[in-house]
Amino acid sequence: MSTQQYDRGPAMRDVAAAAGVSAQTVSRVLNEHPNVQDSTRRRVQAVIDELGYRRNNTARALVTGRSKTIGVLTLATNNYSRSSLALGVELGAREAGYTVNSVTSSLSTQSVIDAVSRLVFQGVDGIIIAAPLQEAVEQVAKITARIPTVNTDGSSGMGDRMVGVDQDLAAVMATKHLLDLGHKTVWHLAGPLEWSDASSRLNSWRRTLQEAGCEVPPELHGDWSPESGYHNGLILGRMPEVTAIFVASDEMAFGVIRALTELGRRIPEDVSVVGIDDIDLAAYSNPPLTTVRQSFEDTGRRAVQRLVAQITNPEISTPPDLVAPSLMVRASTAPPPAP
Repeated sequence: MSTQQYDRGPAMRDVAAAAGVSAQTVSRVLNEHPNVQDSTRRRVQAVIDELGYRRNNTARALVTGRSKTIGVLTLATNNYSRSSLALGVELGAREAGYTVNSVTSSLSTQSVIDAVSRLVFQGVDGIIIAAPLQEAVEQVAKITARIPTVNTDGSSGMGDRMVGVDQDLAAVMATKHLLDLGHKTVWHLAGPLEWSDASSRLNSWRRTLQEAGCEVPPELHGDWSPESGYHNGLILGRMPEVTAIFVASDEMAFGVIRALTELGRRIPEDVSVVGIDDIDLAAYSNPPLTTVRQSFEDTGRRAVQRLVAQITNPEISTPPDLVAPSLMVRASTAPPPAP
């Protein structure tokens, strides 16, 4: 087999000629059609690799009606959870034979609607929404009514389109862990209320305290950043009655720990701190952070799998795919100090 130079780039017919098969056979190999002998498949694939053939997705879309492209909507942020989930989507799409077309938006309703509309206009086969939709659920549902869509942020109104981690259970696990250690109540540093995850955790924290007959202290709010955790930690650290804090993200928890330490509050001897996420740094903070683990990368992969299933069979209907998180107990939590 000899390598030829193609000014236009090798076409399917060039692959067919070099492999001694028809263009239809090459097409079957590219589309993983079962009715191709293994020896023929290997020969065609070897020629594809040698010639550097790349399929024309535009032409393929005209023939099949599919672009083999997944659209992904994320927020314009450097938050760890967003980047980790995006990695999971990218890996899952690659495994499924799809490419990813990503767009970002702000939290405004119009920005979200515009971003989703752009993806639909670009002709993607399906959309993964990895952004909160608190105010835009109905509008987005209308725009995506005719295209397979998966939501990873637990927004209401998405029905069987939802893939993610059970945020209600995550908050219950964190709060109960601190109560089981003997703390009389648990303070909460919540995320932005525009985020459905933050709202769900806040409501579950409050309900868990009420069911346990504990006083429900006023919640504080951050923006997911360590800086917002630090500023809220300075407030909580000056309140001697605070012995247990449930923080809605690990990154904010790092800021809380820094503030408490600066104020002379020992962790966990004076104050116990629990986060959510279990990012890589959690096990190496000082002290190592007790947190509720949720795998963003796994969520991204599962979102792709759910989306591809919808693309393949538009009539499919399955319940929301919510997995249980796990509590990672480390050195940042302990029983409350003696009176």
